[in-house]
Amino acid sequence: MKKLFVFLLPILLFSCEQESKLKYPETKKQPVVESYFDSEVVDNYRWLEDDLSEETADWVSAQNDVTFAELEKIPFRNALEERLEKLWNYEKIGAPFKEGSYTYFYKNTGLQNQFILYRYKENIENAKVFLDPNSFAEDGTTSLAGLSFSEDGSKAAYSISEGGSDWRKVIVIDTETNKIIEDTLQNIKFSGIEWLKNDGFFYSSYDKPKGSELSQKTDQHKLFYHPLGGTQKNDELIFGGTEEQKNRYVGAQVTDDGRYLLISAAISTSGNQLFLKDLTKKDSSLKVMVNHYENDHYLLESCGEELYIVTNYNAPNQRLVRVNATNPSVDNWEDVIPHKEEVLSVTAGGGYFFAEYMIDVISQVYQYNFDGKNLGKITLPGIGSVRGFSGKKEAKNIYFNFTNYASPSVIYRFSPKTQESELFWEPPIDFSAEDYVSTQVFYPSKDGTKIPMIITHKKGLKLNGKNPTILYGYGGFNVSITPSFRIQNAVWMEQGGVYAVPNLRGGGEYGKEWHKAGTKLQKQNVFDDFIAAAEYLIEQKYTSSDFLAIRGGSNGGLLVGATMTQRPDLMKVALPAVGVLDMLRYHTFTAGAGWAYDYGTAEDSEEMFSYLKSYSPVHNVKEGVAYPATLITTGDHDDRVVPAHSFKFAAELQDKHQGENPILIRIETNAGHGAGTPVNKRIRQAADIYGFTLYNMGYRVLPEKTYTKIKG
Repeated sequence: MKKLFVFLLPILLFSCEQESKLKYPETKKQPVVESYFDSEVVDNYRWLEDDLSEETADWVSAQNDVTFAELEKIPFRNALEERLEKLWNYEKIGAPFKEGSYTYFYKNTGLQNQFILYRYKENIENAKVFLDPNSFAEDGTTSLAGLSFSEDGSKAAYSISEGGSDWRKVIVIDTETNKIIEDTLQNIKFSGIEWLKNDGFFYSSYDKPKGSELSQKTDQHKLFYHPLGGTQKNDELIFGGTEEQKNRYVGAQVTDDGRYLLISAAISTSGNQLFLKDLTKKDSSLKVMVNHYENDHYLLESCGEELYIVTNYNAPNQRLVRVNATNPSVDNWEDVIPHKEEVLSVTAGGGYFFAEYMIDVISQVYQYNFDGKNLGKITLPGIGSVRGFSGKKEAKNIYFNFTNYASPSVIYRFSPKTQESELFWEPPIDFSAEDYVSTQVFYPSKDGTKIPMIITHKKGLKLNGKNPTILYGYGGFNVSITPSFRIQNAVWMEQGGVYAVPNLRGGGEYGKEWHKAGTKLQKQNVFDDFIAAAEYLIEQKYTSSDFLAIRGGSNGGLLVGATMTQRPDLMKVALPAVGVLDMLRYHTFTAGAGWAYDYGTAEDSEEMFSYLKSYSPVHNVKEGVAYPATLITTGDHDDRVVPAHSFKFAAELQDKHQGENPILIRIETNAGHGAGTPVNKRIRQAADIYGFTLYNMGYRVLPEKTYTKIKG
């Protein structure tokens, strides 16, 4: 690594300066002027919002031609793809779960585009394929998006996503024969599949919009009941469809005994009303459990009339409460696992509750019985993140996954009765976790708030300011970013790269107050936290501005867009993915209005409009500024954060940017927001992103390295 920098980099950086400026496709301006209070805003690229037009399609094609031509020039891009493919090619499985007389588990032999669902009755060695999503489409772009079994396991309903879209189709099969037993349900979105015993299931959807189904606004979610053997057009509307029940997100949960239906209704991504319906009584009315949107609540478990609810009502870090279904209002909620200073997540399995607390982003787990007695702390295999500890009440064994930034996910089998764990499965991966180290630091943000950050890299790293570094962030929607292994990041660190993840305000790592501190008129806190993380890495000589890349997706794409427009001097490379980048219009597309809890909207007030405009990436690209090398990524079928955000940001940057740094947009075709993207596309995209990053940091060759032998 040292040899590379000393002898190659000065020459290579000089050669970069000699390269001619890129010629981008022409993006015409068709100004649309809108008035907000006493201000007029010009939108030159409104036409790119029309995803049905030939002009937009031609623009996408022209941009991709330029982008992929530039990416092909990277001399080590193919070597990165080969290494990614080699490292990716190991067996991966999911934790087993029981349904009916079978035990099911997901498995991928290595490079399969989608995981396959297997099952067995007695021995896992005799497992057979139950559902293979790789057979849904030749190119692997149709994915399994959800699966739910009837009470006795004899029926299953699964949803599929085509091209990464959030719109789903639901297919019902007989699990013994795998035969489809009725017509496919269409046009279902943001929905679970909640069975009522073996007779039918509840699902949610919007009316199909007129015009583009990818970008048209959808704002009234409805809950339906589908009886087996019936037709979708005759499905019973259970909730929604009136102005009094107009919600953007509606979901259902049914108690294990099929006695009660709980309905969650929300107007944004935070806060929900909660209703209860007794399914044993025909035409029973809805009982109101929570009649406001100020807090979050959901059903975790039930025992007869006793309902166990996870809530942050009077508990910003969450608590578990119990209430009798005959009188379920919040006044009657009793603590089972009370509120603490640490953020609580609760699961249930084997007849117990498992309370996971985040202590400075690191998992600790305690076991409780249904009366709320603390049975002690569970011994975990190390410092990192756990997922799992869930299953049916009667399960003798349940499972959990453990991972961190350097360690691939390992599955453990756990006995709730004895509280003993044993290794169930370890991945045979060509990566040596013991050669890497993660360090947690706490650095001050602009206002003095201490922000945690985990920095991972090869052992023996020299703090000389010349280490290629990716700073990844999210900072929104109460989402907690906890340590987890990613193959792409492993390959990055193999190249001598540093991977740093700060836990920004707006996330959920320290509870509701931490979340709120990064919302609406406090959103700038998130960007300040991220900028301060970059400054810390530079001050501590992990890296320097010439070797720093910032990366984030969705709300994290907004983070990158805002940071690079506010501090273009701070980083060499910017990687905004599927970003929310037009903050004046985000709420006019699909379900975007539901994000107003975090962002506010330009119509709320003049103050809110001015604040949004002050950081909206599309509106803060300045004429004549030298921006970092930028690779914007999006999918043409993204109907969550519509690609027009990325299109308009790219157009603004290409028009106004001054300097030799490339501004490229990579538009994945037949792909959406990310979920279900086939492995072959993910590998190619990762090779392009990391190749672009290293190339624009001055690399022309990759550092030499040795790989470990595959385990097992």
